[in-house]
Amino acid sequence: MNHYETVFILTPVLSDAQMKEAVDKFKGVITNAAGTIVNEENWGLRKLAYPIQKKSTGFYTLLEFDAEPDVIKKLETQFRRDERVLRFLTFRLDKYAAEYAVKRRSLRGQKQTTTQEAEVKED
Repeated sequence: MNHYETVFILTPVLSDAQMKEAVDKFKGVITNAAGTIVNEENWGLRKLAYPIQKKSTGFYTLLEFDAEPDVIKKLETQFRRDERVLRFLTFRLDKYAAEYAVKRRSLRGQKQTTTQEAEVKED
């Protein structure tokens, strides 16, 4: 199994429920093909570097997963068929990138913990 990351941008006209349903669909493609989701990050609505299909913003989502190489072809086919997806990029992580991803996840977890502790102290 290889480590992969995929980032995709969904059209900004979707509701939160529709966006979550689209993300779950792509996660299902991975898990149905015996892949495992390692990390999911919802980056939210962000400005695009240039307009795509006359849209200047989009919902960004990052999925980090372990899967066999043939899963990528199925996943990218689903991205191309879904009209809600503006852009996508999938790449295989080498050992250095995988180590960096683990470090990034742990730092992100620490930030969330300190933020939650600060909120509890305020209450």
